[in-house]
Amino acid sequence: MELRPLYLVALGVGTTLGLLVALSLFERGLARDLREGNPAERLLRVGQVLAVFLVGAAAVHSSAEGEAWTRDVPWVAGFALLGLVLVLVTGRVGVRLLLDKRLGAEVARGNVASGVAAGAQFVATGVVPSRALGGNDLRGLLLSLAFFGIAQVTLIVFVSLFRALTTYDDEEQIAGENLAAALSYAGVTLAIAVVVARALEGDFLGWIVSLRGYGGVLLSALALYPVRQLFVQTLLLRAPLKARGGRLDEGIALERSVGLGALEGVTYLATALSIARLA
Repeated sequence: MELRPLYLVALGVGTTLGLLVALSLFERGLARDLREGNPAERLLRVGQVLAVFLVGAAAVHSSAEGEAWTRDVPWVAGFALLGLVLVLVTGRVGVRLLLDKRLGAEVARGNVASGVAAGAQFVATGVVPSRALGGNDLRGLLLSLAFFGIAQVTLIVFVSLFRALTTYDDEEQIAGENLAAALSYAGVTLAIAVVVARALEGDFLGWIVSLRGYGGVLLSALALYPVRQLFVQTLLLRAPLKARGGRLDEGIALERSVGLGALEGVTYLATALSIARLA
């Protein structure tokens, strides 16, 4: 059934408002950090708020049918609340696994680089439910949980592998307040999340078929590295082509060039959006 625009808007606004209230209840320090927190704390909270908007839109898009609001509202609310809980839990897990167990202390002391990296991790975690969560029956709920779990593991593994290709330690640089490294990390994390979300699209046609299609789209994420080394480092920076390291790593780790970190991060994200559009 075709959904009326006003119906979707009303459902979307109501769902998002409900999620923001739930977020403020789950994260008791949210309002305080947004009002009075240091820049790092505010950036972290902004990442969580953006994730809420992504989850709310995804729940409405995937669960609303338009036949009766008495059916749509419970399913949309249920998937939205589930998505919020999963994002908050897996976001924290991702931060601890991919960044540093001390990150909370770094954010508390005002390390902006840590705030950027942690906020981006929550946003990336929120991008996945935009394709993983949805439905209006028990089968859809179980499939959503399964694919959300697969996608989150994929995100953590791919980010870990990709960052291992740099010649500097992301955790060390970010803990050392290197904003350039944080922007680079944020860019690649969000880019991989976009590709993972795109890989989740499509109807479930059985585990073998669906996982084969999922893996096929994921392979396109490998394009991020040649884009980094060839397009950014060689063509834009006019530096020698290298399989690993080079001018870009030096500019971020040694010179702490925020401009280069932002350039690298934006290039990753632009490539991922192109993949999501074309794959």
